[in-house]
Amino acid sequence: MTHFVMVAGAWLGAWVWGDVARLLAAAGHGAHPLTLSGVAERRGVPAGQETHVRDIVDEVVRRDLHDVVLVGHSYSGIPVGQAAERIGGRLSRVVFVDSEVPVDGESFVSGWWEGPERLAAVLAAHDGRWPPPTAADLAGQGLSDAQIARLVAGATPHPGASLAEPATLTRPLGALPATYVKCLLDGPEPKTTVAELLTCGTWRRVDLDTGHWPMVSRPEELARVLLAAAAEGRG
Repeated sequence: MTHFVMVAGAWLGAWVWGDVARLLAAAGHGAHPLTLSGVAERRGVPAGQETHVRDIVDEVVRRDLHDVVLVGHSYSGIPVGQAAERIGGRLSRVVFVDSEVPVDGESFVSGWWEGPERLAAVLAAHDGRWPPPTAADLAGQGLSDAQIARLVAGATPHPGASLAEPATLTRPLGALPATYVKCLLDGPEPKTTVAELLTCGTWRRVDLDTGHWPMVSRPEELARVLLAAAAEGRG
């Protein structure tokens, strides 16, 4: 049995994985959605990016999980990528879902597509927190009106310290066995850092014709991708 530890991106808690988790459990696997410190029901807990790495590692160790597939979405690809190298032989595979990836010495802010100054200014203007998206921000991502309303209602401000703190890697990320899921409505190609990793023999790309939140817009398709990744990890 594979154990899937699933971590949402900014603003969102474990709840967002509910549909995918049910499908994985129905297939006979362990499904462990995780809420990071500082968001959702853990809102108010002080959290840097290293805190989030520990959240993930502690979940694996506390539950004594093996044959683990770590799943990181959006921002959480950064702490998930670091946690993957820390759990050692417990890891089967990593799945990055339309996500950022950790770059040693760099942060989420430093890699922001509009420039680090733009995101840093947003955080400064909101008491060090990243405000959640509005319904307008979620348009064009393959979501129904009901799905958009669900995401807006469930999102909470994200702790800015986790976005500004740099990642720390002890070995090349390309050494990890990984699947990268590119959600095409969010842009047809991944960032340069991801594109370079996809040239490694241990990384594989899968495309989904949906937007940035496939666990909401296409849970059945995403569950199939995760099950296939688990099979590769065992293979």
